[in-house]
Amino acid sequence: MSKNIKSVDELGIMPQYEIVTSQSIDELKTLGIILKHKKSGARIVVMSNDDDNKVFFVGFKTPPMDSTGAAHIVEHTVLCGSKNFPVKDPFIELEKGSLNTFLNAVTYPDKTIYPIASCNDKDFQNLMHVYMDAVLYPNIYNKKQIFEQEGWHYELENKEDELKINGIVYNEMKGAFSSPEQVLFRLIKKSLFPDTAYGTESGGDPDNIPDLSYEEFLDFHKKYYHPVNSYIYLYGNVDIEEKLNWLDKEYLSDFDQIQVNSHIEMQKSFEKPKEVVASYSISAEEPVENNTYVSYNAVVGTSLDAKLVMSMKILEYVLLSAPGAPLKQAILDAKIGQDILSDYDSSIMQPMFSIIAKNANESDKDQFLIVIEETLEKIVKDGIDEKALRAAINFYEFKYREADFGQFPKGLMYGIQLLESWLYDDSKPFAHMEANQIFAFLKEQINSGYFEELIKQYLINNNHVSVVIVKPEIGLTAKVEEEIKKKLESYKASLSGDEINQIIENTKELTKYQEQASTAEELQSIPLLDREDIGKDAQPIYNKIKMVDSTTVVQHDIFTNQIAYLRILFDAKYVPNDLVPYIGLLSTVLGYVDTEKNSFLELSNEINIHTGGINTFISTYVKKNDITNYKPVLAFKIKVLYQELGVAMELLNEIIHESKLGDSKRMLEILMEIKSRLQMKLNSSGHSVAVSRATSYYSQAAMFDELTNGISYYRFIDNLVNNFDNKHEEITNNLKQVMDCLFRKDTVLLSVTADDEGYQLFDPFIKPFIDRLSNVQINTSLGKFDCKKLNEGFKTASKVQYVARTGNYREDGYSYTGVLRVLKSILSFDYLWNNIRVKGGAYGSMCGFSFDGNGYFTSYRDPNLKETNKIYDQVVDYIANFDVDDRDMTKYIIGTISSVDTPLNPAAKGGRSLASYLSDMTTMDFQREREQILTATQGDIRALAGLVGAILADNNLCVIGNETKLQDNADMFGAIKSLI
Repeated sequence: MSKNIKSVDELGIMPQYEIVTSQSIDELKTLGIILKHKKSGARIVVMSNDDDNKVFFVGFKTPPMDSTGAAHIVEHTVLCGSKNFPVKDPFIELEKGSLNTFLNAVTYPDKTIYPIASCNDKDFQNLMHVYMDAVLYPNIYNKKQIFEQEGWHYELENKEDELKINGIVYNEMKGAFSSPEQVLFRLIKKSLFPDTAYGTESGGDPDNIPDLSYEEFLDFHKKYYHPVNSYIYLYGNVDIEEKLNWLDKEYLSDFDQIQVNSHIEMQKSFEKPKEVVASYSISAEEPVENNTYVSYNAVVGTSLDAKLVMSMKILEYVLLSAPGAPLKQAILDAKIGQDILSDYDSSIMQPMFSIIAKNANESDKDQFLIVIEETLEKIVKDGIDEKALRAAINFYEFKYREADFGQFPKGLMYGIQLLESWLYDDSKPFAHMEANQIFAFLKEQINSGYFEELIKQYLINNNHVSVVIVKPEIGLTAKVEEEIKKKLESYKASLSGDEINQIIENTKELTKYQEQASTAEELQSIPLLDREDIGKDAQPIYNKIKMVDSTTVVQHDIFTNQIAYLRILFDAKYVPNDLVPYIGLLSTVLGYVDTEKNSFLELSNEINIHTGGINTFISTYVKKNDITNYKPVLAFKIKVLYQELGVAMELLNEIIHESKLGDSKRMLEILMEIKSRLQMKLNSSGHSVAVSRATSYYSQAAMFDELTNGISYYRFIDNLVNNFDNKHEEITNNLKQVMDCLFRKDTVLLSVTADDEGYQLFDPFIKPFIDRLSNVQINTSLGKFDCKKLNEGFKTASKVQYVARTGNYREDGYSYTGVLRVLKSILSFDYLWNNIRVKGGAYGSMCGFSFDGNGYFTSYRDPNLKETNKIYDQVVDYIANFDVDDRDMTKYIIGTISSVDTPLNPAAKGGRSLASYLSDMTTMDFQREREQILTATQGDIRALAGLVGAILADNNLCVIGNETKLQDNADMFGAIKSLI
C-alpha cells in the first residue's frame, strides 16, 4: 500500500515539528518538505514519492580544523557499537543480515553522512534505528580501542621490536596519498582555500593522523554530533508521519538546542594568483621526464547558484571534456602534456574549476598558462560553437531525465545533491532539484554571449586562482618511510621503560579486544529479519528472441519511459591472437576520430544532440556448461529516445563504416590518453587489476580481458606510444584488419531494451544495418592463448599493497552452487574482515566465486603482504570448522539475498538478461541458485572447504604494491617487475 503523500495537508498534527515550507517537485514526481524539530533543532528534509527503494541518511556539518582526520576517524568509529546496539561492529552485522540496497558512511571535506537504503519496510526501520543510535550514542567514549583500531595506534609486541604505527584510516589514507592524482587534487584544494576548512584534509594526512589524540577525537564528536547540527533526509514511499514521530520519540526529543559553531568560512578572493610546487613519489623504473602534473585552478562563485553550477558543468564539457574540445585540443597541439584532465567540483561551498596537463614537465608551466589564456580569449571573441553548446546541454539534460546512477539508488544521489545547497543555506535544499527551468534558460542563452561572459568572469579575469605543479621524485615513498622509521626509533628511545611497557600492554589490550567476539546478547541486539521476509522468486529474465534473416535480435521487453537501450555486439572469434590488443585500442578509437562526414568534434556533437551517448565496451561471456567456450565481444552501447532511433543507427553506421584511421596526429593523441587513463586505473584499482592478472595465468577468457584492458594492454599501448613514428602505419593497418574481422554479418548480435512500441520503431533499421556489414569470408580465427603461472609482484611507489590469490575449482571436479554466494558473504564480512581489516589494518578485503569455476581473494590498501597471503591459506580450516547458530546462518542468508536482489533500472535489467542469454543461463538456473541460498546450512558451508582448497592450491599470486615490501618478500614471486 502506498504511503507517500502528495500534500502536507495529508500529514497528521505533529506539534514536535515546524513545517518550514513544502513544494511540489513535479519533474521528480515528488513532494519536498522542509521541517525543523522544535526541541532539538534538527533539520529534516522529506522527498515523498512512490519509489520503493527508500533512502534515509543522517548527516552532520563537520568542517575540520586540521589534517589529523578526526572527521574521518569519527565516521569509522561511531559504527563500532552504540548504547542500544553494543555489538562490536553493527555495520558489518547489518551487511551480513540486512536486505539493504545501500549501506555506508562517507566523509566529505565539510560534511559526514550516514546513508542507508532498502526496499523492505521492516529492514528500512531497523537500519534507521541502528544508524541514529550509532551517531548519537556511540561506544567510543568507553572503549578507546575503537579509536586505536579504526584511527591509529602505536604497535609494539616486545621491547626489542621495531615501533610501528597501524590503523585502518591511517592505512587507507596512506593508499590515497600514494596516488599522484589524489595528491594533486588535495593540493589544489589547499592552494585555493588556505584560510578555511577546505585547506585541510578531512580524511586525514598520514603525516598528521598520529598527531590526533583520543581526547581531541572525542571532542570532535562532542562538538558536531548533536541534532542541532544534523541534516536528516527521508526519501521514497515511506510513511512520513510514522517515521517523524519515531525520530522524535526515540532520539530527537532527548536533546535540547545548543549552539554549535560549524560555520564554514568563505575564502576571501586572492589579490593575485598563487603558485604551489610539490612532489609525488615514483618508483626507480619510472621516468622523471614527461611525468609532471601542471594545473590551473579557479574558484567559481558558490554552489547556491544553481544556474551558475549547471552553466559551469556545461562549459567544462564544451571546453575540455568533449572529444575535440577546443581548449583541450589547443593544449595538446602545443605539445603540453600527453593527456588533459579537467574537473568542476560543485560539492563544496565554493566550487573549483581545474584544467590539468598530465605527463607534462615543470618547464611547460608558462606556455600552459599562455595557451589557456589565448585560447579562452579567442573563444570569447569568436563565440562558442552553437552545436557544441547544444550538445553539452542535451548531454546533461538526458542524464537528468534518465536519473541512471548505476548501482547507487537515485534517492541517495538526490539527497547528496540536496546537501550541495542545504548545507550552506537551510532554506534552499531543493536548489539543484528542479533542472528543467535551468535547461530551458541555458538553451535560450546560446548565441547571447552568456557563456562567453562566464568564461571572462571566472576563467580569464579571476584572481582567485592557483597554479599547482606536482612533479615526480624517485624514491620519495622510501625516503618518507625511512623518516617515519627514524622518527619512531627516536621516539621509542626517548621513552622510559614503563612507557614502553605501556605501549606493549596497549598492543596486547587492542589485540585482545579485536579477538574477543561480541556476546550472543550483544549480537541479538541488532534487529534481524526472518527468512519469511525474503521473496522466494528469482528476478525475472526478459528475453524475446527474434531472427532478422540469419541474425539474432534479443528484445528485453521492459518499460523504459520512451528510451531505447541498444547493445550491438560483434563476436571477436575471427580476430587472430596477435591482434587481440588492437580490439582494446579500437574500442577507444571508434567515435573518437574523424569520419567521412564529420570531424570527431562534430561527431561528438551529433551524438549528444540526438542520443544519450554511443559508447563501446569489451566483454567476455562464458557458457555455463562449457567454460572453455567463451565468447569475446566488442560492443556498442547506445541510449536514445524512441523518436531518435533512426538518427542513432545512422551515427552508428557512420562510426563503423566511415571512420578515418590514418590521421597519425590524432592517433598519437588517443594512444597517449589511453596510456594516461590506464596508469590511473592500475594505481587506483590495484585489487581488481591484480585479480584479473592472476586469473589470466590459467583462464583463456581472463587472458583475453588482460590483453584488452589489463597490465598486458598497458604494456602494449606504452610500446605503441614509445615507437609511434615507426609503427603508425602498422597501427592503422592492424586496426583496419581487426575491423574486417569484427564487423560482419556472421558476428553481429543485436539487443534492444524497450517495450513493444520501442521495438516496432527500431525494427525498420535492423535489416539495413545488417546489410551494410561485410559478408566476405575470413580465414583467420582466435586461437588458444599460452597461459602460464607467473606469480608476479608489480612494484609501485605506493605505501600499501593489493594482494590477490586466484584459482579454478571446476578443473578439480567441483561444480557451482548458490551456497558459494553465502560463503562469499561469510568470508567477506567475518573471516577476511576480522583478520585482514580489523587485525591487519587494511582498508578492505574481498573474495568471489563464479559459475565458470574461478575464485579469488584480494585485499585493498593493505599494509601487509606475506601475512595476508597466510590468512588466505588458513581460510580452508575456517570453512571446514565453520560453526554458527541458526540466527547467524539466517543473517548470512539475508545478507546474501541483499546482493542478489539489488534493484535494477531498465538498462541494467536488459544487460542482465542479455548476459544470461549469452551464458545459456535460464530463469530456472537463477531460481535453483536462489533456493540453494535460502536453504543453505552450516553443513553446506563446511562442504565447500575442498572447493576453496582447490582454488588456493592453484597458488596463482599477483601483488601490486610498495617496491621495498615486494623485494623484502621476493621468495614469494616468480618475478618482480615495475607496474608502470
